[in-house]
Amino acid sequence: MKIAVTAENNTGLESLVAQHFGHAPFFILVDVENGEVTTVQGVANPFAEAHQPGQIPTFIHEQKANVILSGGMGGRAIEFFEQYGIKAATGASGTVRQSLENYLGGKLKEAAPCDESVAHGHG
Repeated sequence: MKIAVTAENNTGLESLVAQHFGHAPFFILVDVENGEVTTVQGVANPFAEAHQPGQIPTFIHEQKANVILSGGMGGRAIEFFEQYGIKAATGASGTVRQSLENYLGGKLKEAAPCDESVAHGHG
């Protein structure tokens, strides 16, 4: 399974999780087999400064990710990920390592639109 995690910096598993998926400067891509991390790769978010709806989910799909973890995410993004068959989970915080442990341990919830997204009618 390949898990993409939004990140503020590109320091592998010690990267800090970005709280807003669309503006995350990086994604940390982690391959997990039998509950163990096998590879870690950081990639810059080519759409961090500006993006159109669906561009980032398409980019994550192109990276062959099965799961996306983030602090928060808008409703439209969640819908795009669902169309690609990518599971989205929100509520991630701390480091990428901590968020992976929480996800794999069942402590991160399925994505729900963030309050800002709902307030803007995107939920």
